[in-house]
Amino acid sequence: MKVLVTGATGFIGSHLTELLINEGMSVRAFVHYNSQGNLGWLEDIQNSAALEITRGDIRDFDIVSAAVEGVDIVFHLAALVGIPYSYASPEAYLHTNVSGSFNVLQASREHRVQRLVHTSTSEIYGTAQYVPIDELHPVNPQSPYAASKASADHFAVAFYRAFDIPVTIVRPFNTYGPRQSPRAVIPTIITQLSSGAEQIKLGSLHPTRDLSYVTDTVKGFLAAALSNDAIGETINLGTGIDISIKDLAKRICELMNVDATVMLDKERVRPEKSEVDRLLCDASKASRLIGWSPLTGLESGLEMTIRWFSQRLAGEHTDEYSV
Repeated sequence: MKVLVTGATGFIGSHLTELLINEGMSVRAFVHYNSQGNLGWLEDIQNSAALEITRGDIRDFDIVSAAVEGVDIVFHLAALVGIPYSYASPEAYLHTNVSGSFNVLQASREHRVQRLVHTSTSEIYGTAQYVPIDELHPVNPQSPYAASKASADHFAVAFYRAFDIPVTIVRPFNTYGPRQSPRAVIPTIITQLSSGAEQIKLGSLHPTRDLSYVTDTVKGFLAAALSNDAIGETINLGTGIDISIKDLAKRICELMNVDATVMLDKERVRPEKSEVDRLLCDASKASRLIGWSPLTGLESGLEMTIRWFSQRLAGEHTDEYSV
């Protein structure tokens, strides 16, 4: 089976690419062109016979169409994901996340792919109006990033209904693990503690998040792609357990055996009406339709993540993680 992964050099995309190769699939990795030819997290597997690299820009339809041609399944993960930057440059999120997704949808339509798995985000729900959040929860984006992802989701639904594109929208709640951006909250806490900080400086401490380990998330992507029952559906991926940012920081301190205080850094706080106070997933639909449920508990996932980041900060290059 030939598959395309857009955003394959990223955090989740690289884990998904490796999973697909391990499952015996031939993977075409769509990576953002850069003059250095850098392949990000794919550097260590670029010589795999099952991996084909296609360089380009998700905003360029001709390049996207060429990448989609001849594949059976498309996993669309390419996106701008940093919420803080979306306040500074909302137009970039419009072009990349909305226009880029449109290009993938249109190319998938033209080339008649068997399945398209489109990546959403729990951020589009905004602060929970009820918990746990199921797929019928109102969409209420509170940042330009969330608005761009919600718009892309609506295009995906429209293409399914108007053109019968076999699309599934996968909506992960907060994913963490090895290779995550240092700007994300868990890597931020780990790196501050590893540097010897006695005070951890974070944004708002009260919001709660439902945290999934990355290998669980990518298995959800694969399960969605292989289930005919998932066509035309939106599927949440999460654990059904949330934790506040403050309590998360304390948990990581305990696991790293470090005594540190957690402090609010006003420069990291979102605009007041843009903060998402609570996200808690109802993943019962994922269990029912695609047979997916998370296997990694928070403590185990944090231990593996801490170990990976600690090794990298100590100069030990490693790509070990638990599949």
